[in-house]
Amino acid sequence: MTIHTVRTTHAPQGKNYMLEINPKWVDGSPEDTLNQIDGRWIDMLSGVFIDITALRMLVVPKSLTSVRLQEADLFPLRDSVFEERPVKVPYNYAELLQEEYGRVSLTRTRFAG
Repeated sequence: MTIHTVRTTHAPQGKNYMLEINPKWVDGSPEDTLNQIDGRWIDMLSGVFIDITALRMLVVPKSLTSVRLQEADLFPLRDSVFEERPVKVPYNYAELLQEEYGRVSLTRTRFAG
């Protein structure tokens, strides 16, 4: 894991983030259900994190994986802003977030941590 300090106009002193990469990220097997997240970008002050999942082209029975993404869900990527930085987000981000985390993922603006 590595620590990164990001300075913005809202946090000129900087905010610390931890980039944590799962050592098993190279094993893309859908049978490894405990290691579906390949990495995390973690706000060290609040604990809020963004999951990172590598895209892999696998031919597997649908019953073996809980995360099924279609190319149309991802592309074309949309431009957005996160912590005052330009980022790319999946085309169908709203439906993907709701499917994974429920409707509250799009309406709740405060983190409880």
